[in-house]
Amino acid sequence: MKLTNSLIILFLLSVQFSFAQNTGSVEGIVINSSGDLLSDVNIEVEGLQIGDETNNRGEFRLSNIPQGNYTLQISYVGYETQHLEVNVQPGTTTDIASVVLIGKQEKLGTVVVKGNGNGNKFTRITSVGVAKMPLKKIENPQVYNNITAELLQEQVITSFDQAVKNAPGITKLWESTGRGNDGAGYFSLRGFPVQPTMVNGLPALTNGSPDPANIENIEIIKGPSGTLYGSSLISYGGLINITTKKPYSYFGGNISYTLGSFGLNRVTADINTPLDETGDVALRINTAYHTENSFQDAGFNKSLFVAPSLSYKVNEKLSFFVNTEFYNGESTNPLMLFVDRAAPLRATNLEELGYNIERSYTSNDLTVENPTFSLQAEMYYELSDNWTSQTAVSTGSAKALGNYSYLYETTRFYQGLEEVPGEVTNLSDGLVFSRYVSNQNSTTLSTDIQQNFIGDFEIAGMRNRTVAGLDYFSRKVIDNSSGYVKNGDVYIGEASLQNVNESVFGIYEPANYITDDDSGILSKEATAGLLEDINRNNNIAQEDIYSAYISNVLNFTPQLALMTSLRLDQFETETNSQTALSPKFGVVYQPVLDKVALFANYMDGFSNVGPRQVDNLETGETRTIVFDPERAKQFEVGTKFNLLQNHLSATLSYYDIQVSNMVMQDAENPFNLVQDGEQYSRGFEASLTASPFGGLNLIAGLSHNQSELTASDQTEFLGRRPESAGPETLANFWASYRFKQGDLKGFGLGFGGNYASENMIFNRRTAGVFTLPSYTILNASLFYNVDKFGINLKLNNLTNEEYYTGWSTINPQRPRNVAASVTYKF
Repeated sequence: MKLTNSLIILFLLSVQFSFAQNTGSVEGIVINSSGDLLSDVNIEVEGLQIGDETNNRGEFRLSNIPQGNYTLQISYVGYETQHLEVNVQPGTTTDIASVVLIGKQEKLGTVVVKGNGNGNKFTRITSVGVAKMPLKKIENPQVYNNITAELLQEQVITSFDQAVKNAPGITKLWESTGRGNDGAGYFSLRGFPVQPTMVNGLPALTNGSPDPANIENIEIIKGPSGTLYGSSLISYGGLINITTKKPYSYFGGNISYTLGSFGLNRVTADINTPLDETGDVALRINTAYHTENSFQDAGFNKSLFVAPSLSYKVNEKLSFFVNTEFYNGESTNPLMLFVDRAAPLRATNLEELGYNIERSYTSNDLTVENPTFSLQAEMYYELSDNWTSQTAVSTGSAKALGNYSYLYETTRFYQGLEEVPGEVTNLSDGLVFSRYVSNQNSTTLSTDIQQNFIGDFEIAGMRNRTVAGLDYFSRKVIDNSSGYVKNGDVYIGEASLQNVNESVFGIYEPANYITDDDSGILSKEATAGLLEDINRNNNIAQEDIYSAYISNVLNFTPQLALMTSLRLDQFETETNSQTALSPKFGVVYQPVLDKVALFANYMDGFSNVGPRQVDNLETGETRTIVFDPERAKQFEVGTKFNLLQNHLSATLSYYDIQVSNMVMQDAENPFNLVQDGEQYSRGFEASLTASPFGGLNLIAGLSHNQSELTASDQTEFLGRRPESAGPETLANFWASYRFKQGDLKGFGLGFGGNYASENMIFNRRTAGVFTLPSYTILNASLFYNVDKFGINLKLNNLTNEEYYTGWSTINPQRPRNVAASVTYKF
């Protein structure tokens, strides 16, 4: 019996070996007449049950083809089917030249653009989300940058904060705090704070940080974009739009495991399967489980993320897409040292502060949970050869549950020792920060309904591309969080607190000390005791926004196009009603069609500032202030390049943003707001993505921003750079090379990093200036990828630079760390 089995196995192996020796492969790429590489193109060998679809770089590969002459059938919706004769030799791969598909005089069809590849895997040449209509980057008078899934994979990106470092003109201000309503991370974009609030062009709010597992592309859209996106979820500097991964018509996916420094363990899976024989119904599930510790003496985060999506092509006219995301994360909020706003600074830089970057001043008992759910459903219906209807509905829930704490400098108690009852020893050697803690219980609910009509038609021989839409957005914040209570004091400096009088700090049992320089009690039970008698909020705030907009791109000639847009917003709250109009104009001239463009834009943004209750410090009375909308206007000029069959893409621009009617914090009363500010933010940006030859990919960016408050009765800030503007100069760079043949085929390496100039995180006339130093962070990677298997190794912060970010806060960043991932593809 054993002999028989052995003979059978030997026979099968010999057959397989013989078959392999008598078969070959065919590979190539597919492009259109403009040089754009096409994804999801069907490739079939006529007469054989062998086929493939091009990936998002336009590539295909057909394997195990018997020796002989064959005809390839290459077909794609909207293009003429091509037939190509090939000869297959045993044991070899036939590499055919680029297959060019010729476009039909096609109708608009669906506006869903699947991940179109191009010469460089680090960019996308076409976007639907930026202009709410299919428009090539070179045709769009607005500036935006892409951060692609391929780049995220190559850099072993495990967090959203790491991902955005790949775009020029944007930098992190605040870590994600997890607190209610605004717990997502804050970034500075063209001098203004912004949070990630958009997914697939629709609202998707979170109090945490978006998980990168379901990200196909991140669009950093520059400038005040109120005309197409309204005002509630964007910034005068721009917005961040995440494009998610979409289902496709065949079975495939991958499973990946990542481990690294500080206890990083991350498992991800991406599984796609058709649910019918034709692939018209497809399901894709992206999921991630993530655990990681802080680089400091305490702190962690763990999360579970699941994102099922479904596509259904009913017929040639009607299709549906549904994207859902479930996220549940628990973390300690990262250390944020708030600089005192009520007295002159006693430390103006890190050297004077004397902070030890290894200290977190928290415990793993003080955590915040952020359960988040979002659902987006879109329906596309082809009304005619020239018009498509898009109906979109999104809804979401973002919660904050648990204990949030921060440290606030209390120098106002120590301006003179005679003001302090008792004795404080060696106080001049350091600073005292008071810890405040709140129990978070907040829910943010959002609903958005959009109806868009997208057209592509001619009038008097001139092409028009139009989107006209109606939008309803509702946001409700239910806040049942506790107030803040003081939980000890932290001494930062070269000495420890000694002989502190109880009237200043209170009495704490020595057993509750973490170290000699922290008088807080950081267990979950003790914190609950502190908050037991603290009043809770019982607030419900809701806003409803009704909008109508229209945008049209008119081609006078194929080279010259004019964009005109207008939006009307009606903003409603329980106590306030406001109306705002927002226009937008842009012009693009292409002296070399599809390769070189000159552009200019005028963009309008606004912010409907809701009524605020403020306290009068003298009388103790509370009053409600109603504000007019803030206004922002941008003028921008620049040029875009798309050369070498999409192997080189670049954008250069200069912008000038003027903001008026700004709501400002009252310098004399930090609980009061006044509306009298005017500010400018101007600068230049340059971005480049290139693939000069096979295997080499480059991405680089440089930006310089000047911002200043030019008018206000708040002289504390007048004539100064706003604290939210971030560093003046930013640069990013990444280069990678992958060997495409020879013994090293599949191996690759990458190198790059980021630079940021000095950052005035606190900048006031009386209180002073606190400046964070400039920094340069260098990273490197090594990877090996074949058809089914991949290994990526990434080393971050090679030189172990100690660096910080902040926004009237001091936020320490990660030292040197390593991450390695193993991926199996199927």
